[in-house]
Amino acid sequence: MNPRSFLPAVLLYSLLILGLLLALTPLWWMIVASLMPPGEANSVPPRLWPSTVTFEHYAALFTRLDLARYLLNSTLLASAVTVISLLINSMAGYAFAKFRFRGRDRLFQGLLAALVIPAQVAMLPLFLLLKQLGLINTYGGVIIPGMASIFGIFLIRQYLLAIPDSLLDAARMDGAGEFRIYWSLVLPLCRPILVTLAIFTFMGAWNDFMWPLIVLTDSSLYTLPVALANLLGEHVQDTELMMAGSVLTVLPIMLLFVVLQKYYIAGIMLGGMKG
Repeated sequence: MNPRSFLPAVLLYSLLILGLLLALTPLWWMIVASLMPPGEANSVPPRLWPSTVTFEHYAALFTRLDLARYLLNSTLLASAVTVISLLINSMAGYAFAKFRFRGRDRLFQGLLAALVIPAQVAMLPLFLLLKQLGLINTYGGVIIPGMASIFGIFLIRQYLLAIPDSLLDAARMDGAGEFRIYWSLVLPLCRPILVTLAIFTFMGAWNDFMWPLIVLTDSSLYTLPVALANLLGEHVQDTELMMAGSVLTVLPIMLLFVVLQKYYIAGIMLGGMKG
C-alpha cells in the first residue's frame, strides 16, 4: 500500500474508532451503573464495572414502582401512533404524488412551510382544542396529534414520485379501484420507506415526554418517560435505580432498530436515490 494513502487511512479510522468509543461510553456506563450496588455509581472516579453485579434495581422498578404498567402504556401508545400514522401518511403521500387535483402543489407547499413552525407553538391551541373535545387525560389526546406528520407525508410522496404512472394506469385498465391499487400495489412497493418511517415514528412516540406530560394527569396512564421523570423527583439520590429505568427505556428502541436495520438502511438509500 502506498504510504501516502496508508497514513491518512489510519488517521481516519482512528478518529472513527475514537468517535465510536466516545458515543458508546455513556451507554456503557448507563448499563453498568444499573447493575451496581446502591451508592456505587456515585463513586469518584466513576467505575466502569460493578464490584458486584446485582439486578435488584430492575426488580424494584417492576415491583415497588409498577413500571410494567408504564412499559405497557408506552408500547400500546407508540404502536397505535405508528400504525395509524403509517396508514394516513401513506394515503396522503400517495394522493400528493399521483393524483391531480386543484391546488395540490400549493397545498403541499403550505405543508412544507409549516415545518418551520416549532411544535411547542402549537401545543397551547392543540391542548385547548382537545379540551373542548373532552380528550384530556385520555389516550386519544396523545394519539391524535401523532396520527399524521408533514415529514412522513413528504417522505412517502418523494418515494412514490419515482413509481411510473404507467404501472398504476395498467392496474386501472385491469379494473382495479383506487383503494385496491393503493392497498395491493402501492403499499408493497413502499415497504422499505414505510419501515424507515415506522422506526422514526415509533421512536418519536416512545421517547415523547412533553405532550403526554401535558395531556395525561392520571398516573395510571403515564408513559415510561413521564413515569421516569417522576421517579427522578422521588429517588433523586438513587442513581442506580434511575439508570435501570433508562436502560428499560432505551432497550426496546435498540432491539427494534437491530431487527429492522436492513429495511431502515434500504429505505434511506432508496429515498436518497429516488427523492
